[in-house]
Amino acid sequence: MLMIITRWLIITVAILLASKFVPGIHVENLSTAVIAACVLGLINVFIRPIFVVLTLPLSILTLGLFYFCINALMLMLAAYVVSGFEVKSFFAAFFGSLIISLVSWLANSFISTHKIVKTDDPDYIDLKKGGDGKWR
Repeated sequence: MLMIITRWLIITVAILLASKFVPGIHVENLSTAVIAACVLGLINVFIRPIFVVLTLPLSILTLGLFYFCINALMLMLAAYVVSGFEVKSFFAAFFGSLIISLVSWLANSFISTHKIVKTDDPDYIDLKKGGDGKWR
């Protein structure tokens, strides 16, 4: 639960930074940014995967660059839902989503808790290459 709240606060800070640096994004106050972060998170969980699947051929043609447009559309949708959070144009949403993505990626890379744990489980097999080239 602590990890979810931490990521939520990171997205909130990222939205505030985007509103400070991108001229077309406006956030009224901190509570609006917190609500916008929650709505953006819910949109990214439930609606974004549908867009990603539907636009897969276009994403393949653009070598994945179309995902940035999907992020911008999700930011515009969050702005449409949350009053007090305003995105004036697609380009503002595009640059704002870039800032939000960069800030969240950078912050989440420091709080990531992925660890490789070796277990003594008999069902777990660790293969090693022998001197004769065979795996054991």
